[in-house]
Amino acid sequence: MNLTTLFGGIDIYLFDQLLKGRISAGDRILDAGCGSGRNAHYLLREGFEVFGVDENPRAIAAFAELATEVGHPLEDGHARLAPLDALPFDSGVFDVVICSAVLHFARDDAHFEGMIGELFRVLRPGGLFFARLASSAGIESEVRWVNTDEGRRALLPDGSERYLTDEAQLMRLTARYGALLDPLKTTIVHGQRSMTTWVVRHRGIG
Repeated sequence: MNLTTLFGGIDIYLFDQLLKGRISAGDRILDAGCGSGRNAHYLLREGFEVFGVDENPRAIAAFAELATEVGHPLEDGHARLAPLDALPFDSGVFDVVICSAVLHFARDDAHFEGMIGELFRVLRPGGLFFARLASSAGIESEVRWVNTDEGRRALLPDGSERYLTDEAQLMRLTARYGALLDPLKTTIVHGQRSMTTWVVRHRGIG
C-alpha cells in the first residue's frame, strides 16, 4: 500500500500530531469543515470514530462516500450539514477537534470567534484542538485590508480574500480556552499567503 492510499491528502501538520501520539485509538474526532475528507482519510481507514460537519451538501456526501470506500461506512449522524458557529452536537462530546483551512472564511470578528467558541464547546476538557488558518504573520506589508469595519478581512498576494488572524488574537483565545501544546507555527508561501498552525489543549469552559 502506498502512502497516498494510506494517508490521503492529510495536512502535514496534522500528521505531526499523529506522530506525537496525540490522537489515539478510541478517540472521538470531529473534522469541522470536513470537505471531502482529505484530513480524515487515514482516521476513517483505521476505524477511528470520526464525525464530519460542513455547510456544503456535496462535501458531506463525498465525506460519507470516502468512509465507505475505505471500509468503514459512517453510522447515522456522523456526517452533518451545519455551519461551524451552530454545531449540532452536545457539549464536551469530542476528544479531538480538527479544523483545517476553514476558519479564514469567517465574515468578520464575531463570526470567527463564534466558530471558535462552538468548536471548543463540543471539545471535552483535556481534548485536543487543531487548526490551520490564514494569518497576517510575516506578510503584514503584502496584504491589503479590504474593510476594517468588517474585522480583519484582507486581500492576499494570491488574489484571494480571507479573514486573517494574528499572534495576538490567537494567544488571547488560547488563554480563554486552554494552553498551547505546540508553539504557533507559521508557513509563508512567498507571493501567496501565510498559514498558521494552532494546537491547544482544552481546559474546559465554565
